[in-house]
Amino acid sequence: MKRNLIIKNAYIITPLGSAAKKGAEMGKLHEIPDGRIIIKEGNIIFCGASKDAEEVDETGYEILDARGKVVLPGFIDSHTHLVFGGYRPDEFEWRLKGDSYMSIMERGGGIQSTVNATKEASEEELTEKAGWFIDRMVEMGVTTVEAKSGYGLDTPNEMKMLDVIHNLSSDNDLKLRIVPTFLGAHAVPKEYKGRTEEYIEILINEMLPAAKGKAVFCDIFTEKNVFEIDESRRFMQAAKDAGFKLKFHADEIVTLGGAELAAELGAVSADHLLHVSDKGIKDMAEKGVVATLLPLTAFSLREPYAPARKFIDSGAAVALATDLNPGSCFSGSIPLAIALACIYMNMTIEETITALTLNGAAALDIAHETGSLEEGKRGDVIILEFDNYRMLPYYVGMNCVSTVISGGRIVKRN
Repeated sequence: MKRNLIIKNAYIITPLGSAAKKGAEMGKLHEIPDGRIIIKEGNIIFCGASKDAEEVDETGYEILDARGKVVLPGFIDSHTHLVFGGYRPDEFEWRLKGDSYMSIMERGGGIQSTVNATKEASEEELTEKAGWFIDRMVEMGVTTVEAKSGYGLDTPNEMKMLDVIHNLSSDNDLKLRIVPTFLGAHAVPKEYKGRTEEYIEILINEMLPAAKGKAVFCDIFTEKNVFEIDESRRFMQAAKDAGFKLKFHADEIVTLGGAELAAELGAVSADHLLHVSDKGIKDMAEKGVVATLLPLTAFSLREPYAPARKFIDSGAAVALATDLNPGSCFSGSIPLAIALACIYMNMTIEETITALTLNGAAALDIAHETGSLEEGKRGDVIILEFDNYRMLPYYVGMNCVSTVISGGRIVKRN
C-alpha cells in the first residue's frame, strides 16, 4: 500500500518542536491557512505554505484535496490498558450505587477480576479483542497508542500480554503505532497479600529480566495499600537500572507523593494525578516530567478532575490520554476526553490539541519522531470534517475526524 502522499489545500494546525511544550507554550499552535504536506516513504518531506512547495513529480503519490478542512497531527493516546480478558459491567453498577473503587478491589474485584479472566484467555483471544479496540481508536484519529501489561501479575502471563502487544505491533496491516509498557506492579496478587516485599522480589528478579526487550517502559501503581512510596522507589530504581524508561500511576486515589517520586527518579511521565500535591506539581515542572491527565477516568469514577490549570500555570507539560481499561474507565473516546478537558479542566482547545499530539508523544519519549507536522517526522496526520479546529470541543463528544493517515498510509477515509 502506498506510503507516498500529497495533501493539498490544507488548513494546517500543529504544535512545533521535538520536545514537550510547557506552560504557556502549550497554547501556541502554528497555523498555515493554505498548506501542503508531502509524505514520502512514510515520512514528511515538506510541510508548509502551498506557495513555498517545490513542484514534485506526482507519479507514485496519492493525492488528497483537503480544501475546507483542518489538518492536524495524529492523536497520541499515551496511557491505555489495551490488552485484557473479560469485562466488568457489574462493578460499574456497584460504583453507581456508591461502592468505591478501592472497596471493590479489596473484596476481590477490580484488577484481580481482570487478572483471572486474562489468565484464562489465549493469546489469540487477547489479540483479536485488542485489535477491535485498535480499529475504534483509529476511527477517532489515534495514530500512536501506548499499551500496558499488568493483568497477569506472574511471569508467564505478564509475558503473554507483552507478546500479544508485540504481535500486534508486528502486524504489517496494523493501522497505528504501539508503544509497549510493562506494568507487572499493577497490584499485589491475592496470593501475596500481606507479603508485598516477596512479590517485589519476583518483579525485580524474574519479571524485569523477562520483560527486557519486550517493553520500552516500566510502570507501577503507586497508591496507598497497593505499592507505597518506599516499595515503589525500590522497584522503579531497579527498573531504571535495568534500562527501562519510567512511568508512574501516581496520586490517583489519595495524596501519597507519587508525583514527587516520579520527579526524583527522572520518570518520563506521571499519570492520573487527581490528588497531586502542590510540591508534586512543582517537582514535576522542574524535572520535566510530563503530567499525563486522564479525564475519562475521573468522569467514570465521579472524582475531581486533575488540576490541569495548576500544572500548566506552573510551567509543566500536560498530556491527555484515555486510560482505556475494563474497570475504572471502559472508554477510549478521544472526543469525550477533548470535551472534558475543555469544559471541566479549563484547558483551551489549543492546549488540548498540544496535549493530545506533541505532548502525548513526549510522554512516550518519541516527540522527535511524531506529534507534530514537520519535515523529518512520521506522516501521522488527521483531517477533520470541518474548517475550524474549535469544532473539536464544541461538537461535544462526537467524532470530527474524517481521514486518518498513519506513517503515510491512509487507514481511514471518509
